[in-house]
Amino acid sequence: MNERDAPSAGSFFRNVRQCLGVATVLLGCGVAGLAGAAQENTNPPPELEPHLAAIAGLAQPSPIVTIPDGWFFMGTVRKDDDPFGLETQYDDTEFPQRRIWLDAYALDRDEVSMGEYLAFLHRHELPVPRKLRHLIWHLIDVHVLPDYVMARWPALYVSWDEADQFCRAHGKRLPTEAEWEKAARGTDGRVFPWGADPPTADVAVFGLYHVHQIPLVAAVDSFPEGQSPYGLHHMAGNVREWVRDWFGPDTYPLMPERNPQGAEVGRYKSVRGGSWRSRPQLLRTATRNGATPATRSPNIGFRCARTLSNPDDEVIDEAHPSDPDRAE
Repeated sequence: MNERDAPSAGSFFRNVRQCLGVATVLLGCGVAGLAGAAQENTNPPPELEPHLAAIAGLAQPSPIVTIPDGWFFMGTVRKDDDPFGLETQYDDTEFPQRRIWLDAYALDRDEVSMGEYLAFLHRHELPVPRKLRHLIWHLIDVHVLPDYVMARWPALYVSWDEADQFCRAHGKRLPTEAEWEKAARGTDGRVFPWGADPPTADVAVFGLYHVHQIPLVAAVDSFPEGQSPYGLHHMAGNVREWVRDWFGPDTYPLMPERNPQGAEVGRYKSVRGGSWRSRPQLLRTATRNGATPATRSPNIGFRCARTLSNPDDEVIDEAHPSDPDRAE
């Protein structure tokens, strides 16, 4: 399935500044050169390796948030009188809207960061994707972006299998599509994580398109104004996120009303949430998309979930495991 993110004009530089401050403005000022750097067949120089190690060394795990059990509205009520409205379905895969029950579970507050992803690859002796190596070297060599900034970016160029392996290695798993959607919209069927208001540069990273394809993303723990009802960051924009389910066009009418797991087989894995390139319709909490599991994209990252064996299980904030006052 082709990516459905689309170019969007508008407040380009205002969005860039909002993403990462002065350091990232350099990306908007000097994009020429990536076409040569990122498409070369040769590897970046050995000077890249200390930076990869430094970024991995700055990894910080996300706090984890408990989502209580209960019903929520999944999907969209068909609306045909306003074809360009943000409350109108993006396509027919969102039908019908259904009341779905989920047992309690836990979900990372933040997307998995670049630092965490590189640390995982190093620990498991897995190669850093070639396009990611070229991107990081370009950002260092041309835009002088510091390691600590890239360490807090979301993971990029991650395949579904790597995302799945990462979560399992940390005692977690990828969320189901239903779990992702409830965490993004809460129980009131809201259009965006923050409510019904159209997205702006103050609540989400989106619409930042340019020909050189440099990801213009924000730190995974930024944009508190756009958080979901449960306090999760970047459930709309920044990067789209892998979930566990296969993407099925007829998933919604067929899924059980309790703890749906998605289709058993398929060609595409579901991705949710829109990205730094997306137009507003793709940031809706109900908009669905998919990609082949082997896809490595600058637009797709992920976050992890955890099954709770008992609704009263205590979930400790992994970013501060020794602090009992930070239990969720």
